[in-house]
Amino acid sequence: MPSIVRHTVLTAFFVAAAALTIPAQAQTGGEFKPQVGQAGKDVIWVPTPKSLVEKMLKMADVKPSDVVYDLGSGDGITVITAAKQFGVRATGIEYNPDMVELSKRNAEREGVADKARFIRGDIFATDFSDATVLTMYLLPYLNLKLRPTILNMKPGTRVVSHAFTMDDWAPDQTDSTEGRTAYMWIVPAKVEGNWKLDRGTMELKQKFQDFEGVFRNGDGMSWRVSSTNLRGDQISFTIGSASYTGRVSGSTMQGTMRARPDAAATPWSATLVR
Repeated sequence: MPSIVRHTVLTAFFVAAAALTIPAQAQTGGEFKPQVGQAGKDVIWVPTPKSLVEKMLKMADVKPSDVVYDLGSGDGITVITAAKQFGVRATGIEYNPDMVELSKRNAEREGVADKARFIRGDIFATDFSDATVLTMYLLPYLNLKLRPTILNMKPGTRVVSHAFTMDDWAPDQTDSTEGRTAYMWIVPAKVEGNWKLDRGTMELKQKFQDFEGVFRNGDGMSWRVSSTNLRGDQISFTIGSASYTGRVSGSTMQGTMRARPDAAATPWSATLVR
């Protein structure tokens, strides 16, 4: 299905869902109670089941040292679950001020107000660059709008989306529960360009976490760069019979190399020259 048609169908689905639900509670006193299908800035509110929230956080391998942001945090379930069950600092960005206040109350009730923070803001105008994990339940066109920002985040940042993909950026992992699907991506390091190694030059082309290239030595001989793998800043590849593993850090790579499978590991490094 063409992407424009697919997005139109998905939008129509959410609009239809909204029409079948009760409008958000009028603020005539008492505590705000959100209604499934209530209108938001870019999407309507449809909650993510608790089981899928837990699945998404496990897919991202969330640890207490992580910094989690939920984009479009709704009633705060993802942020609160991250704080309560994974012991992590988590922040929700939500445009609806009533939902923000509801989330804060929910965090207080769950005893995690010190770890769960909620910001009233626009996800396209709020800084979440310190995140190591992003979660979201947004329409495909919003995922695509966010994609350039996400790809410029620190390599290794994990991104988990409920239901919707990143178009031609293939997920690193897909999982599901209760008929709901989640997709997870790991932000890849940028490796495209010409890299100078001790014994020659490696020219790499990259599309998201996939890359390929050619290695040329000083004698004019060349070999294809094969068996490539890039997961965050961790890289591996082979040149001829030699296998390389290492880490990308900006304009440098370094790690260990084995000239043959039975050979001893020796250090290698590469520098980006353009």
